[in-house]
Amino acid sequence: MSEMIWAGKTPNPNDWRAILEAHAKWLWGTGGQRANLRDANLQHANLQGANLRDANLRDANLQGANLWDADLQGANLQGANLRDADLRDANLQGANLRDAKDGALAIARTRILPTGDLVGWKQCGAGVIVKLQIPADARRSSAFGRQCRAEYVDVLEVIGAKVGLTGTHGPRTEYRVGERVTPDSWDEDWMNECSHGIHFFITREEAEAYE
Repeated sequence: MSEMIWAGKTPNPNDWRAILEAHAKWLWGTGGQRANLRDANLQHANLQGANLRDANLRDANLQGANLWDADLQGANLQGANLRDADLRDANLQGANLRDAKDGALAIARTRILPTGDLVGWKQCGAGVIVKLQIPADARRSSAFGRQCRAEYVDVLEVIGAKVGLTGTHGPRTEYRVGERVTPDSWDEDWMNECSHGIHFFITREEAEAYE
């Protein structure tokens, strides 16, 4: 398959189907071709949910593009124009954002945790929900999804039991009203969503729905 050069060009909907299908095959190791959109004009492109993992988007114009829930893990976005791009719930883990225009602002708009005291919610299984307070001085982290981590938390309420328990297949953590819970360690890397810390959601509905 000969490689299509998109520098200065704008893919149309049929082009996008071909690009993403070939890229998917490349990712799976079944032929295809890596998406090479270097210098392409992707302004206002609708790429919601697109799998562009490891794609080459260097110096691409993504101004105003819809990248909501897109998989951009490991993608090369060096020098790309991300002004007003919608990166909500996009996965940018390992992506190269060096010299990307408004890259820091685009990522900041995906962050969901405010500063100061914060109320969070945690599911402890068997219908038990714990209401937590994340103190203002506790470090907290969120990656590109909705699950968050905190350096430590204070237990405000346990709903559905007297004690909330986690870690049924290993060391258990107990959540009791009025007590502070501290994890075994804290990972400062905000991109490591499932790493060390107390995991929580910022809405009760998300904690209840978590599986």
